[in-house]
Amino acid sequence: MAMGGAKKAEGAVAANINVTPMIDVMLVLLIIFMIVTPAITAGFQATIPRAKNPDSREEGEGEVRLGIDRDGKFYIDITDPRTGKYTGPRLVKDEDLQGQLTTLYANRTVDKILYLKADEGIEYSRVQTALEIARKAGVRVVGAIAEQERAPRTEH
Repeated sequence: MAMGGAKKAEGAVAANINVTPMIDVMLVLLIIFMIVTPAITAGFQATIPRAKNPDSREEGEGEVRLGIDRDGKFYIDITDPRTGKYTGPRLVKDEDLQGQLTTLYANRTVDKILYLKADEGIEYSRVQTALEIARKAGVRVVGAIAEQERAPRTEH
């Protein structure tokens, strides 16, 4: 339909955009993503990587390490900054974990780092629980600890 009083010339190109093919393509893509997305997330599996570097790093003073064993129990592993002695992993009940982490991080101003080491066989929801408790306790950075992959020995 032409606007104004001018007559439409024969063979003139219409200046309208035809959006029907674009809508068709978008609907096809939507259907494809609706079908494929659940299939991708259903088969998600993760394996924890092993470190490739041959050098081990010693624990620094005042570092806090949170361990989760194969049964899902929490262990806090710290080096006491006052004495400089390694205290070793100590079992912590789930309900006491946030309080102990809050106490450890309450006086820290700069390094609110928690090193996390978890057994590869536990459910990831247990790791998520630990991360949420740590965040509520004031932890700002979480570092993952990986087992060192041992290089095969070459015999001469």
